[in-house]
Amino acid sequence: MSEQYAHPEAIVSTQWVADHLGDQDVIVAEVDADLDANYRKGHVPGAAGWGLHTDMEDQVRRDLPGAPQLEHLLSNSGVSNDSTLVLYGDGNNRSATWAFWVLKYYGHSNLRLMNGGRDKWTGEARPISTEEPARAATNYRVSPPDEGLRATKEYIVERLDDPSLQVLDTRTAEEFRGELTSAAGSPQSGIYRKGRIPGAVHVPWDDGAGDDGSFKSVDELRSLYEGRGIEGDLETVSYCRLGVRASYSWFVLKYLLGYASVRVYDGSWTEWGNSVGVPIETDSA
Repeated sequence: MSEQYAHPEAIVSTQWVADHLGDQDVIVAEVDADLDANYRKGHVPGAAGWGLHTDMEDQVRRDLPGAPQLEHLLSNSGVSNDSTLVLYGDGNNRSATWAFWVLKYYGHSNLRLMNGGRDKWTGEARPISTEEPARAATNYRVSPPDEGLRATKEYIVERLDDPSLQVLDTRTAEEFRGELTSAAGSPQSGIYRKGRIPGAVHVPWDDGAGDDGSFKSVDELRSLYEGRGIEGDLETVSYCRLGVRASYSWFVLKYLLGYASVRVYDGSWTEWGNSVGVPIETDSA
């Protein structure tokens, strides 16, 4: 139950969203890897549609969206700096947790995640709309980035032997073992090497979700992570292939379990596996 989580204010139920659809101060946004396949076929009424790999990434370099890009998106979506912004997405909400992380990086304070995401909303046969909302534009301004939420390759390399840093691999078992560069059933990325960051602990991101896409209970989540040796009194850096799955685990650790120091390595295996001079581990090595 949400009241048991360390930061219950960070998540809302589908019923809460349904009850607040008419509130002018509440802005809802759906974040999808494919807007045509999901958002445009029907979404929470009044929700804006944001593309995971368009709106939530820089389109010139492999990086987070820059401040002007994000300010433009939020302003055109009718989001003010003091708006209550509720995010939800596809794929057990991993697209939404990425957007949540990006927006926290840029300082949006009143930010919430709809528990269960798109799958739970549609699974409950709640109303959907194909109409894209037209809200009055605002003049949104981001805050200076919170670099404490982000880890770079150099940050990890310098601390590979530091026992106070725990690296969390959130990918599939096949990726962790060094058999695949992407999840089974998805196109295999052109990453030069397969494997994992040395010393990484493996907890797949979606082990934190229940059958309906909602987060598991605090007891279940604590047992999951502490059972693998991920402790709350140490700093944790999560990674995957692109950073999206890692953001889901970051949200679980920081907002549901209350871990004090959690970062996302958004360069993730796409950067690490293609980099010169960094070590890797595989099950065969």
